[in-house]
Amino acid sequence: MRNNKIAVIGDKDSILAFKAVGADVFPVKNEFEASDTLKLLARSYAIIFITEDIAKTIENIIDRYKNRPYPAVIPIPNASGSTGFGLAGISKNVEKALGVDIFANK
Repeated sequence: MRNNKIAVIGDKDSILAFKAVGADVFPVKNEFEASDTLKLLARSYAIIFITEDIAKTIENIIDRYKNRPYPAVIPIPNASGSTGFGLAGISKNVEKALGVDIFANK
């Protein structure tokens, strides 16, 4: 049974602050732990934030959830800053929906 809880996956330093706002945090050390954790959490969480560096390594797993209503898997920057992975995904989806890349720097 899915609930309205929020999970955050990533390196410990980047995700610990999310605990203060009520999210469940799941620190992982590598892509294998991240992949297993995401698959497990997808059964019971509505929203799963995942740091961009980890998301990039398991992009094929995240793609499985893109056409499903739940969970929403959302890449976020880690403690070091953004890699641009999350924004690239948003840009691709907006272009697919609108037919034009509104984020393009021209």
